[in-house]
Amino acid sequence: MSTTDIPKFDVILTKEEIDERVGKAADALVPMLQGQSWTAIVILLGATPFASDLLRALADRGIDVGFDALWLESYRDARESSGRVVVRADIQRSISGRGALVLDDVFDSGRTLEFARAHLMAKGAREVRTCVFARKPEAVPNGLDAWAFDAPPRYLVGYGMDDAGHWRGLPYLGAVPEQ
Repeated sequence: MSTTDIPKFDVILTKEEIDERVGKAADALVPMLQGQSWTAIVILLGATPFASDLLRALADRGIDVGFDALWLESYRDARESSGRVVVRADIQRSISGRGALVLDDVFDSGRTLEFARAHLMAKGAREVRTCVFARKPEAVPNGLDAWAFDAPPRYLVGYGMDDAGHWRGLPYLGAVPEQ
């Protein structure tokens, strides 16, 4: 695909607005993370840009956390969750006795984070905290400790989020145009 093939997405947040929201999420997490050992666990693939930006923002605030990844899949290439969470790749380092900070891109049904919480607790995590980039309006924030943005009820693309594997690298957060 060439750059002329990029669909016209509605821009929801610019890069600068994303940076501001990530900073506010980091501010909310600092009191929760101080004084204990933590490992940030990014849910692959969509949350990777958010995790990178958030870890830098936490470091700027004097918080250093370990880092690992958990590849969970529930959407495949569809625009709706299958309702079933599958582990595609597990964390690589022991989480036993450490706090786990699970980072995801979008919180809607909460199934993925609940699955990750139970999975990490079974692996010996001391506790599990959660932070997402975008919280959908239909989501009940039970079990959600922090989020960067209250998203509209739209299908989001860019900043790690994709549409059937495309558009993850957009430097802004966009939405598929409403029809």
